[in-house]
Amino acid sequence: MACWTSLTFTTTLPLTQHSLQIKELLHIARKTSLNRRISASQPIKPLSFALDFNSSKCSNLVCNGGSPAIPSIAPPPVLPEQGNGYGGDDLYDNNNNNNNNNNKDNRGWGPFDFGDGGWQDGFPLAPLFFLCSRVLPQEGNDTGSVWTFRDAFLFLISVLGCVWNSQLTSDALARTVPEVVWEVRGGKWIRLEPDPSKDDFVVGDGTKSLSLGPNLLVECWDVFLRLMLPEGYPQSVSSDYMEYTLWRGVQGIASQISCVLSTQALLYAVGLGKGAIPTAAAISWVLKDGIGYLSKIMLSKFGRHFDVNPKGWRLFADLLENAAYGMEILTPVFPQLFILIGAAAGAGRSAAALIQAATRSCFYAGFATQRNFAEVIAKGEAQGMVSKSIGIMLGIALANCIGTSTLLALASFTLVTGVHMFCNLKSYQSIQLRTLNSYRASLLFSEYLLSGQVPPIKEVNDEEPLFPSLPLLIVKPICKAQSQVLSVEAKDAAAQIERRVQLGSKLSEVINSKEDALALFDLYKNDGYMLVEHNGRFCVILREDSSPQDMLKSLFQVNYLYWLEKNMGIESGSVAKDCRLGGRLQMSLDYVQREFNHVKHDGQLAGWVTDGLIARPLATRIRPSYATSSVIS
Repeated sequence: MACWTSLTFTTTLPLTQHSLQIKELLHIARKTSLNRRISASQPIKPLSFALDFNSSKCSNLVCNGGSPAIPSIAPPPVLPEQGNGYGGDDLYDNNNNNNNNNNKDNRGWGPFDFGDGGWQDGFPLAPLFFLCSRVLPQEGNDTGSVWTFRDAFLFLISVLGCVWNSQLTSDALARTVPEVVWEVRGGKWIRLEPDPSKDDFVVGDGTKSLSLGPNLLVECWDVFLRLMLPEGYPQSVSSDYMEYTLWRGVQGIASQISCVLSTQALLYAVGLGKGAIPTAAAISWVLKDGIGYLSKIMLSKFGRHFDVNPKGWRLFADLLENAAYGMEILTPVFPQLFILIGAAAGAGRSAAALIQAATRSCFYAGFATQRNFAEVIAKGEAQGMVSKSIGIMLGIALANCIGTSTLLALASFTLVTGVHMFCNLKSYQSIQLRTLNSYRASLLFSEYLLSGQVPPIKEVNDEEPLFPSLPLLIVKPICKAQSQVLSVEAKDAAAQIERRVQLGSKLSEVINSKEDALALFDLYKNDGYMLVEHNGRFCVILREDSSPQDMLKSLFQVNYLYWLEKNMGIESGSVAKDCRLGGRLQMSLDYVQREFNHVKHDGQLAGWVTDGLIARPLATRIRPSYATSSVIS
């Protein structure tokens, strides 16, 4: 495509013998007759002449033998003698060769060399050049240039081309700049996008609208999320947080509906049993709650069990709470037993509340990946209030529909309880505990001994039953896919070890001779525990200063002993024999000393908390004296 424009030059031609070439140049520049004869002997005055030039030819417009007419990096011209070139008579015949000419890779334009960027950098100046060339007076024309229709059309096209080029440049910059910055403020993410027109970032808000409605809804939703979710979500919590929260929200609504139904039944029972006497009703209510509070005191000593199996105990608490609600709904049927039934139901609800509060802390501790434990608890309480508010409204509506019918109340309660327990089960199965109890640690160690790899957190949690020590209460998801990471041998080993291991065994019950005791103390003189196999059980004797790390180490040795028994066929013998060189206890302890730190390191890389074992050992401890022959148990 040929780009044509005009411009007025003022140049001084030096004395040269190449007058023929100068004449050719002037003939190309203008198709008008130049009656002035130029010779080598006649001095040349500065003259002004207009050049209609082609982009591919103007780079060769220099005066041979002297300085270039206009600064250019082009070499001196080599003019053809004839043909469709510079030597032709018709200027417009030269336009046919525009596409064959080289304009320095679309970069140089001779007198109008706009720099390294080429025509694209100087293109916005083209309308100005065109306007000046057509408006400024030319030599031999005192009245100035005549503004023709063709000139106006070309000027308009050049202006539109400049605008189009600027728009295309902006769009290209917007597409080619990949940098995007997110500004995080609490739970709100603001997208910052580069502005092509200036060196700056602008807020990229896709929710802008002329109406206030959509923006108001977006702002309200953002405020709600900031109130309900921890700051920095989802980076500030673990990956299982949202699934657990959603299931807990639904079960909270169902639980509150049951609470409303049971409360209505209690009020009916108080009125029926005591003849609607306010004082008697108040006394019965206080006695019911007072007796129920005793259950919290009695249950507090089992707190360590809640740490070991928080999922199972939490599900047990939900069952206990639903049973209490059911008893309260039945109180109108037996109004004379209001205090007895109410006290039993109150005790169950109090015990359930204690277990729920204890296990909730275990779950929240796992969610708080950035040590934002208090914030996760606060957001959990806020979420619970929202669920309870919705549940109260639905419960009141359902209670108004039921009225005083105990049968309808029981039917509605059964349906709501089914939803409540299903959501509870799903929420606990979604939790991925990163701490190690005896079952999770045994599954991890067994898989490590079999494959040399530490299994992922999710795989182990999906395989763990709610109560590992009670096979009858093993609940697993229906249609659950078989794990591709955990082997069947590792699962069987973890289940067997869970039933056979005993932490905190009494030394007097597992050691019968002085020789065995001395051999055992000598083998474990630098450890915080001693391991003995007695009557098919792995008995771990703990020292007085043993730590959770020592218990975790002892469980690793138990897994290795089980591996020797199943895979190597090495059976246990006497304690003294097993403690000698080449014995089972000596071999397993030597292996544990070498590999325990390695498996801990691999576990930490997989996300496990390997600082110790979460267990509730028996209370027995030993304190060895300086003389190894004297043992205090």
